Amino acid sequence: MRLKFLLYTVLPLLAAIAANNVYGQEVLDTLAHRTDVKSVKVNELYFEAQKAKQHNDTKGAIDLFEQFTVLDPNNAVGYYELSVLYDEARKTDKAEANIKKAIALSKDNKWYNINYSALLARQGKFLEAADVAARVADKENGDANYAMQASSYYERAKKYSEALIYLDKALVLSGSDDDILMQKVSIYLEMDKVDKATDVARQLISQDARNSKYYKLLGDLYENNKMPEKVLEVYKDAEKAIPGDPVIEMGLSEYYLKTGDSLNFRAYAKKGILNPKLDATTQIQLFYIYIQNLSDAAQNTEGIPLLLQLIDQHPGDAQLLGTYGDFLASDQQIDKAIVEYKKSLAVKASNFEIWNRLLNAYAYQNATDSLIKYSEKVLRLFPNQAIVHYYNGLGHYNKKEYPAAISAINRAIDMIPDSDTKKLTDFYSMLGEVYNTTKQYQLSDNSFDKALEKEPKNATVLNNYSYFLSERGEKLDKARMMSEKSLQLRPNETTFLDTYGWILYKMGDYEKARENIERAANANDRKADGTIYDHLGDVYYKLKDKAKALQNWKIAKEKGVADPRLDKKISEEKLYE
Repeated sequence: MRLKFLLYTVLPLLAAIAANNVYGQEVLDTLAHRTDVKSVKVNELYFEAQKAKQHNDTKGAIDLFEQFTVLDPNNAVGYYELSVLYDEARKTDKAEANIKKAIALSKDNKWYNINYSALLARQGKFLEAADVAARVADKENGDANYAMQASSYYERAKKYSEALIYLDKALVLSGSDDDILMQKVSIYLEMDKVDKATDVARQLISQDARNSKYYKLLGDLYENNKMPEKVLEVYKDAEKAIPGDPVIEMGLSEYYLKTGDSLNFRAYAKKGILNPKLDATTQIQLFYIYIQNLSDAAQNTEGIPLLLQLIDQHPGDAQLLGTYGDFLASDQQIDKAIVEYKKSLAVKASNFEIWNRLLNAYAYQNATDSLIKYSEKVLRLFPNQAIVHYYNGLGHYNKKEYPAAISAINRAIDMIPDSDTKKLTDFYSMLGEVYNTTKQYQLSDNSFDKALEKEPKNATVLNNYSYFLSERGEKLDKARMMSEKSLQLRPNETTFLDTYGWILYKMGDYEKARENIERAANANDRKADGTIYDHLGDVYYKLKDKAKALQNWKIAKEKGVADPRLDKKISEEKLYE
């Protein structure tokens, strides 16, 4: 017989039901045969109290049962009912006083005692609760649940020997039950008796030699107590007993990982992940555990082929297709990632996270038309997702449809709670950039100021805001201060150095401007953005070094800077601002 393990909150509920049914009927039978005036009043009080209780009028029910116990002080049911009501009203002292009175009048009533033990346990008086529950268990020799109840309370009171006594009693009553045996393992570990815990784990294995969780339990016991040779022995026995079991394969994988055997770690992990006995969700969970134990470089090289094998097993699984798309995206295979995201969405169009990743991929590619098209499609499905409005605004901005961009980004901002400072910072910063592009400078500055109110130390916002001010030649002292702060946060960032140098250029400090912009140009071994060389050429021109100015302007042109002024600078060897 398999006995289900009852938690200590279950029996009190049964107690309440049984006490109402059994002892309530006892009261009815008694009251029905008493017809004197006092008894009639007692009858009325009892029925009125029960009616109040059924209508959830706790205060009214308490008042009526208090009157009931005054008129009929030897009736245990009245005190029991008051105990329950006071307990519900969180008046623990009164609940305990009344259940004690009920037990004094009917000391062998198991339901009253069970309720009393639960009340004590809720106060953290586990030893007292255990002693009361044990008395019930000793009398109720046919039901293992009472012994389990007593054991549970003794364990919480850290009286482990007593807890084991009642667990053994429950085992005798129920037959060999794995829940009880697992509880014994837990208690032995609390007692630091590892050998006893492993004995019980082996007993579980002997009862069910094809249940891998018991081998895992035994292996973990040895692992946690630094006995690696025993761990391997257990898993090898399990591998023989239940070949092809994924739990054992993953257990062996963990063992080899901890012992530094990377070859066997990979081999057994892949066996477990690809085990056809598992569903796709479990396989993905195991896949991520495996991937997290690989180096960054190996995650894509091993993860992508493994995901392809899983997709062969579950070709229509939306989660797997989405995960495959994520790994392709992280490997910079954006076009292929987009294909997989679309496959995933064809199976499960309600998965917003995959839609979000698809839009992010289009944003990364600067695929303006696709970003607008798909963001509008997603908005029909998820109109209240702020990030989708943001992507829609980004698409319109890149397409130079500025009013639509401003409208979409403002909608996104309106949907974000004030607590989400990261998104609000990003959205306000983007809005500031759009307003700057459309020469709405006051609105641009207001947006950037709001972004910095949310995240005063956001280096990117500080840099972008200061750069736009420098391009306009406005508020240069403020721009310089913000640029210096961005460099304190991220020293030697090439774009930040260029911004700082450009502000100095606008302020007429050409030598310091050259120093900073040259650092930016040299930082990446001439891989810097062409704009930096364009700026550096302007600085050298102001320093009256026309040869170096022309040299840097030409590098800027080679790097793809498309500006008619740059062409004139090169052809006429003259500065145009």
